[in-house]
Amino acid sequence: MSKLPSFYYEKLTWEEIQQAIDENRVILLPVGSTEQHGRHLPMEVDNYLAREVAVGAAKLVPDDVLVMPNISYGFNTHHMDFPGQITITGKTFIEYCLCVTKSLAYHGFKKIIIVDGHGSNMPFLDIVARQTNIETKGKALCTALIHTSLALDVAGKIRTTEKGGMGHACEWETSMYMHLNEGEVRMDKIEDEYGLPDSEFHWNELQAPSPILMMEWWTTFSKSGVSGTASASTKDKGKILYDVTIERLARLVKEFKAREIRPRHDNHPNKPELDLDYLLHF
Repeated sequence: MSKLPSFYYEKLTWEEIQQAIDENRVILLPVGSTEQHGRHLPMEVDNYLAREVAVGAAKLVPDDVLVMPNISYGFNTHHMDFPGQITITGKTFIEYCLCVTKSLAYHGFKKIIIVDGHGSNMPFLDIVARQTNIETKGKALCTALIHTSLALDVAGKIRTTEKGGMGHACEWETSMYMHLNEGEVRMDKIEDEYGLPDSEFHWNELQAPSPILMMEWWTTFSKSGVSGTASASTKDKGKILYDVTIERLARLVKEFKAREIRPRHDNHPNKPELDLDYLLHF
């Protein structure tokens, strides 16, 4: 069997896709959003970072993965006061993503990792992963993560900001984007903003999230679109965050690929009269 010419899903022929299935390759599915990131970063940030993290990990384990094209639109209605946002309703987003994961499972891919770049997608992508596992009836495993979750400890060590400094278009996102694509950063427009009221229980953070979940209309607490300390961003911080993220994602790929898909055990003493299929679909 010849070596596949690429780990990019869209670069392969259908025969090469079948070879990837036979090789039990893990799918990396980048998911993002098209939304504002302050006055200094372009609309592509969430999509770009999710993609670059997936590709960076794939370069470390090229024979174990395929990287899918991005799902480029997500749930970000709370940003719609800023020109340019594209938002997908939660139910539509779930159903769309499920069509992708279940198509992959139909063809025989057994391991799917959703690599998210947008925080508000995560409640829906958790459901997508769970439903994929349920609806494929034990034939495939799907998991979802936001890429920042892989580097929380490191971010906590290198940050130079206080709580709230790593929210959105902030020290984290700006640093990583600066490392990967500095030419697209409008350096003269970097600004900081902390518009949320002081609270013991709620703040906006990637590295140290608050204990309660609540998302208001973004313009109620941010005029620029930033939430955090973008001015603390550096290319060096971005490189550290990126490098640890892709290394850990590559390790996850190896672990996930080797993970056994274990059989279910129905503990009903008598077979239920109703078919479970009527409950399976979202």
